[in-house]
Amino acid sequence: MASLDGKMLRVVSGLSLVAERGQVTALLGANGAGKTTTLECAQGLQKRTGGTISLLGADPDTAGADLRARVGVMLQDGGLPPSARPIPLLRHVAGMYRNPMDVDALVERLGIDQFSRTTVRRLSGGQKQRLALAAALVGNPEILFLDEPSAGLDPQSRQMVFDLIAELRDAGMGIVLTTHLMDDAERLADYVYIIDGGHNVVEGTVAELLKHDHSSDTSMTDRTLYFDAPAGLDFAGVLGAGLQITETRSGSYTISGELTPNDLAALTAWWAERNILPASLRLEARSLEDVFLDISGRDLR
Repeated sequence: MASLDGKMLRVVSGLSLVAERGQVTALLGANGAGKTTTLECAQGLQKRTGGTISLLGADPDTAGADLRARVGVMLQDGGLPPSARPIPLLRHVAGMYRNPMDVDALVERLGIDQFSRTTVRRLSGGQKQRLALAAALVGNPEILFLDEPSAGLDPQSRQMVFDLIAELRDAGMGIVLTTHLMDDAERLADYVYIIDGGHNVVEGTVAELLKHDHSSDTSMTDRTLYFDAPAGLDFAGVLGAGLQITETRSGSYTISGELTPNDLAALTAWWAERNILPASLRLEARSLEDVFLDISGRDLR
């Protein structure tokens, strides 16, 4: 619950989730779905008015420093002191823990030495993200909460962070991830919870979510074929029923639905009869973003 003009507003209700060690657990939802409230309660940053939370076997509302020392938290707005420089800051944070990570190794791994002389206030968004991740990790936590960990990162930094997350997961760390980037979640997550209106809507592995049509509650094997060819082609009678063919812009086509090998054979034979060789061709499976939009809708919030 949260207070709004003196009234109590129920933000999260009927939400249940489990995050395992050695696993990346993604919590997804549209703005206002209850993600931030859920994680702040789980981290002990916000008091709950009901329900139960067990974090490493303890209640974060009543636990003390022993529990906090086992948990790493990377917030989207890292809350880093603006006048501090990165390496002295990390050494200061490391000094608060009994068994911290090697600061020098962490600095090198995340490329923090490249901007070590710059104060936090002058760092770019991506540099702040790398520093915030290092600050969350330097205490050598057993569980790590990541809020939008790739926000503002360039492709090289993004890949570096993804590799590090995978290594930490494989080493047995429990990682709880929230992100608006569905391709990040699809790539990183072992298990996904999608919430809406403060409660669970659907959960499962990425593979389980992708093979199910959550708008009709049936199993599905939808694929989308993208290709570029001469504009204005008429594909009437070429493919089976249930497939949708769209010319998205002049000469660019998509075919979506339950494509079969026979459909692809018919299409390529039709091209061969007309001496058409597509300039580009790719076949994509249904994505986690498609699943998310099916569940949360496509309207802005």
